Amino acid sequence: MLGTPSRQSHPFKALVLGVALALPFAGYSTSAFAAEPESPGSDIASIRNWLIEHNPQLRALQAEAEAAEAMILPAAALPDPMATVEWQGINPAHPNVLPANVGATSYMLEQTFPLWGKRGLSRDVAREQARAAGHEHDAAALDLLANAEDAYVRYWHAREAIVVIDRLIGLLEQVEEIAGVRYALGLAAQQDAIRAQVERTAMQRQRLERQALRREATSTLNALLGRRADAPLAEPVSPPALVISESTLDSARERIASGAHPSLQAGSALAAAANRNVELERRKRLPDITLGVGAMQMGHRVDSYALMLEVEIPFQQRARRGRENASRLLEQSALARTEAVRNELEGRLGVARGRWQGAREQRELIEQTLLPQSDANFQSALASYQVGEVDFATLLEALREWQGADLARVDATRDEFLGAAAVRAISGDTQ
Repeated sequence: MLGTPSRQSHPFKALVLGVALALPFAGYSTSAFAAEPESPGSDIASIRNWLIEHNPQLRALQAEAEAAEAMILPAAALPDPMATVEWQGINPAHPNVLPANVGATSYMLEQTFPLWGKRGLSRDVAREQARAAGHEHDAAALDLLANAEDAYVRYWHAREAIVVIDRLIGLLEQVEEIAGVRYALGLAAQQDAIRAQVERTAMQRQRLERQALRREATSTLNALLGRRADAPLAEPVSPPALVISESTLDSARERIASGAHPSLQAGSALAAAANRNVELERRKRLPDITLGVGAMQMGHRVDSYALMLEVEIPFQQRARRGRENASRLLEQSALARTEAVRNELEGRLGVARGRWQGAREQRELIEQTLLPQSDANFQSALASYQVGEVDFATLLEALREWQGADLARVDATRDEFLGAAAVRAISGDTQ
C-alpha cells in the first residue's frame, strides 16, 4: 500500500545526501594533502635516484640522444617527389588556366633516386651520430653522479665534524667545571677555568666554519640535483655507501684500455660517423638520377603520355673535395680527442686511486692506533689533573690530541669516500 514515506527512512536519505556532497571533494582532498616526495639526502641512493630523475642537463642530453635516434630513418629516406603542372597555349587576350581553355596541359610527377649506396651511407652516419649522443649522455651521467657523490660526502663530512666538535665543547664544559671546583677548593688557579672558556670559544668558532662548509656543500648538491640552492636536504642516516676494492680498480683500468668507457665510445662513434661521411662525399662524385612520368591533356581528353629521365651532372668537384677533406679532418679530430680522453681518464684514475689508498691507510692507522692511544692519554691526564698530579695545560693538550685525532679520522674517511667516488665514475659502478 503506497503512502507517505515513514520517518525511519529520513536518516538513510541524509546519509546518502552527505556522501553525495562529500564525493566531489574526495579527490581534491587527496591531491591537496598528498605527501610530497621526500627530500633526498638520507643516503647516497636517494641522491642518485633524484639526480637521474630531475637533473636538467641529463634531461637535455636524453632528449638530444632521442632526437639523434629519430634522425636515422629520415637520413636514408628518398627525397620528396615533385609534381609539375604546365599550361601551354594560353590566350593572352583571355587568359584562363582551365585545361579546356588552353592549348595543352601537361602533368609530371618526378622522383630523385640517390645511387651508389648513398642512402645507406647517410643512414650509417646518422646511426653513428645517434650512438655518440647516447654515449655522451651516459658519460655525463657518470660525471654528474660522481660530482653529486662528491658533494654528498662533503655534506655528510661537515655534519660528522660538527658532531665531533660538539662533543669536544661538551668535554671542555666538564673540564671547566672541574677546574672551577678545584679553584673553589684552593687547589688550582683561576686561570685554569678561564683557559677552558677560551678553548671552548675557539671550538665554537671552528663549529661555525664547519657549518659554513655544510651550507656550501648543500648548495652545490642541490644545484646538481636540479633544486633550489636553499632547498632542505634530509639528514644522512649512515656514512655514504661508497666501497671499492682492488678489483674495482682493475675493472676501471680494463674499461679504459678496452675503450668501454662512455666518453671513449662517444669519441669512437663520432670518428666512425666522420669516416662514413668521407665515403659518402666521395660517392657524391657519381651522378644521381631523377625519373618522371606525365600526361598531356588537350581539351577534355588525355592526348599522350611522357616519360622523363634526368641525370645529375656532378660538376662542382672542388666543393665536394672540400667537404670530403673536412670530413676526413673531423675523423682525425675525433680520434685525437678520444686519445686525449683516454689519457685524461688514466690520469684521473691514478689520482683517485692514490687518494683513496692513502686516505684508507690513514683512517686505519688513526682508528686502530692513534685514537686508542690519544683516548687513553686524555683519560690518564684527566684523572691525574683531578688529584693534582699534572697541570691544566697538560690536560688541555691531551684533550686537543684526542679530539684532533677524531677529526683527522673524519677527514680521512671523507678523502677515502671522495677517492672511491672518482674511481666508481670511471669503472661505471653506480649502484
